[in-house]
Amino acid sequence: MKELVEVIAKALVDNPEGVVVTEKQDGKTTVLEVHVADGDMGKVIGKQGRIAKAIRSVVKAAAAKEDKRVVVDIVQ
Repeated sequence: MKELVEVIAKALVDNPEGVVVTEKQDGKTTVLEVHVADGDMGKVIGKQGRIAKAIRSVVKAAAAKEDKRVVVDIVQ
């Protein structure tokens, strides 16, 4: 899942080197934190959060195939 989020985020931003995805286990849930450069934050979130919602939907579908629960957080 981590690699999937990295590929999507790097494709969206102007500075792909600034994208860092960290993975944390919280019980049965995996939390993926996406860190991007300040100037690229809007590109990852999108208007009214549409792009962030789409990223979460793709990851949720991929996680459901593997019977896992994954949460994507976009942090500064």
